[in-house]
Formats: sequence, structure tokens, C-alpha cells
Amino acid sequence: MTQETRIEQVFALQRANRALRKSENAVTRIARLKDLREAITSRIDVIEAALHTDLRRAPNGGKEGEIPAVLGEIDLAIAQLEQWMSPQMVPASPPFQGSQTFIQYEPRGVVLLLGAWNFPFALALAPLVPILAAGNSAMVKPNELSPATSKVVAEIIQTTFYERDVAVFEGGIEVAEALQQLPFDHVFFTGSPSVGKLVMAAAARHLSSVTLELGGKCPAIVAPGYDLIDAAGKVTGARFNNAGQLCLSVDHAWVPCAAVEPFCQIVGAVIDKMFFVDGQLQLERLPRMVNARNFERVIGYIEDAVARGARIVRGGQSDRETLTIHPTVLVDVPLDARIMQEEIFGPVLPVLAYDDLEQVTRQIDSNGKPLAMYIFSQQQAFIDQVLLNTSSGGVTVNHVFMHYLEPNLPFGGVNGSGIGRYHGHAGFIELSNGRSAFVQGGSVTN
Repeated sequence: MTQETRIEQVFALQRANRALRKSENAVTRIARLKDLREAITSRIDVIEAALHTDLRRAPNGGKEGEIPAVLGEIDLAIAQLEQWMSPQMVPASPPFQGSQTFIQYEPRGVVLLLGAWNFPFALALAPLVPILAAGNSAMVKPNELSPATSKVVAEIIQTTFYERDVAVFEGGIEVAEALQQLPFDHVFFTGSPSVGKLVMAAAARHLSSVTLELGGKCPAIVAPGYDLIDAAGKVTGARFNNAGQLCLSVDHAWVPCAAVEPFCQIVGAVIDKMFFVDGQLQLERLPRMVNARNFERVIGYIEDAVARGARIVRGGQSDRETLTIHPTVLVDVPLDARIMQEEIFGPVLPVLAYDDLEQVTRQIDSNGKPLAMYIFSQQQAFIDQVLLNTSSGGVTVNHVFMHYLEPNLPFGGVNGSGIGRYHGHAGFIELSNGRSAFVQGGSVTN
């Protein structure tokens, strides 16, 4: 049987079972989520070994990173699902008093889930949680650029679920293209904006709804007078997490002109503490670039910036054999450099000087609406000015990533950085059809 034939057969099987899944109660859905949880917790060492193989990600016993991110989604859904599934009563307006008005959440149907390579475990299985919680089936394609993790994800799905509920398809672009030929009820994609456009175009042929989790150039803005040790420490941790291969990463930092030099000195000290011992980079502390193409892309950004007048004040070294780029800090970066036009997605931090906040907000606006924004200020007027003159998927003030980590906040982008929201209840809503219902007063009896 060819891969294309199997894809078509599984799609037909899942579509034929839509009514059965729709009739399932919370107990059945919760049991499915518990099975997924058990499959993950029994394979923590295997999952971490795969992540190390693909990205040189250091194992931590499942205490931080991708595994707890997925388990947290599962635990919240298990605890809240019965409430989420209950009809949401809506007060009837005055002309319709006595009638019943409510929203009933029903499954969208058959969902295509396309995973990403930078967090290949969490971004294949975390979205699966709201897909299942909302009563859908799923056809999952893990990302081929992280083959060891793709194999583990496939094994978890194949041993945990019937194909009528969840099926997995490994492979490259040709598999993704074959899947996108089918009229899915919904498509969930995490990846770059350029590929997101292709996914959305393919979904449009069938009028499939989409959730696109993309990225963008996420800025950090440090206000005059803000504690540089606090800001620089948090920005450094966010920028070099996973070697910068993170859609939420600080892409670049805006710092008052007078604070650029001390800010960069603190960033350098934090880099030393995070990644170096006695002046030597510890490879096991710094994930590698995912492949040679992305390694060369980021090196090209650095070289282009330097050729245009930027200065490297930290790092700049690289090793093609191990796909390692040392944590690098740039200053005096021209705004027309490629590194300021495209999402970096690598361990490079441009530090940009400013005197006028309006200059910063204009530049941010010209780069599109990022997935995240990080503001460091103790002045409400400064924060308000940034928020008023920019747009982003989310924002964290005086820290990093927190709007993502808070499970009660919907997470997602806007326009070029994404479409749709998930996490917790927002994910259940996103993967459901909110069906409005009006029952004429006195016209229905039990």
C-alpha cells in the first residue's frame, strides 16, 4: 500500500466515525487523554534521548521543557473538560424572554496536525490535547527535520490510539502535500510564516478552518532607568534558549543609548554563566542548529550585518561540523540588514540603541505584528505608549514568556505571526464549533 493510499483510507475511516466521536461523553475523552499521559510518562528517557539526538538538548528527567508542557495541557484538560463541554447559557434578550439560548460546543471533525522541528515533541503533542478534548480525530505529521523525535512521537501515537481516533504519518514535504490534498475540517500548523502561507492556501481550497502558530521578530524594549541586571538576565535567557530556535524568543533588544554598553556587558556575563566553564563553551549546555541549511542561514545574517557596519561584541565563532554557533551579541546593526528584516531563529542578539520611543514603535510596526513583545519598565505611561502604538500576539511586562506559561491566557499570534488561539480552555474553544442554539419558549417538552 502506498503512503498516499493509506492517507486516503485513514481519512475516510476517521470521517466515517465523526458521529460516533461526537456522541462520546467527557469520561471517554478523559480516558483517551489519560492514555496519552501514561504513554508519555513511561517514555521520558526515550523522549529526552531523541531530543538530544535531534537538537543536542540536555536531558533533565522531564522536569523542564517539552514534556511537562504537554503533561500540563493534559492535566488541565482532564480537570476541566466536563465543565468545558457543558452548554454555555446565554441570557435571552428582552423580545425573546422565556426562550432558551445557549452555545453548545461540538467537535470540528477530522483535524490535520502538522508539527514543528524546533520543539518537535511538544508541538506535535500539545495541540493534540485540545484536539482530543474537543472530541475530534487527528491525523498527525511530526516534523522530519527532527527524525529521532518524530519516531518517538509516531510510536506513542501508534501504541496509544486506534487509527480511527489518531493516526500518524512520518515523512517529508511529499507527505505533508499529500495530506493537504484532503478536505480536513480543521488544520493546525506550527512553523514559519512562509510555510504557513502555503498551509493556509491549501486549506482554502476546501474552506478548512485553520490554526496557524507562526512567529515574527519579537522585540524586547528596556525603558530608561530600568534595572539592567534584571532586564539583561531575562533577555539573555530568552534569546539563547534552544539556541534561539524558539518562536517566542527575544529576537532583538531596544536599549537606551546610554545603557547599551553596560547592558551588553551584563549579557556577556550571563552568557558566561550559562554556557561556559573556564572560558570554554560547553556544547552540552547549548543546543545545536537543527541542520546545515539553518546554520548557514544564521551565519549569513551575521556576515551581512558586519559587512553593513555592525560590530560583534560577544561571540561570533561557529563550528560547521557540530552545527554550533556561539552565543553572539551585535551592536550598531543597520535596520536594513537582513538580520533586522527576517526572523533570526538562532543564537544571535542584536542590541539596538534608541533615544526616542516613537522610533522603536515605528520600527516594530514596520516589521509586522510579532508573536510576542517584552517590555521592561516600571512606568505605566511607558508601557501604555508601547501597547498603544504596536500590536502583537501577546505581551509580557518585566519578564519573558509568562503570557505563554500562564495556562488561563489564550496563546497565539496575529496576522503574520499566526491565526487562532490555544492553551487550556482557549484550545478547547479553538478546536470546537461553538454552535448557537435558540429554543422557542414553551415549545419543547421532555
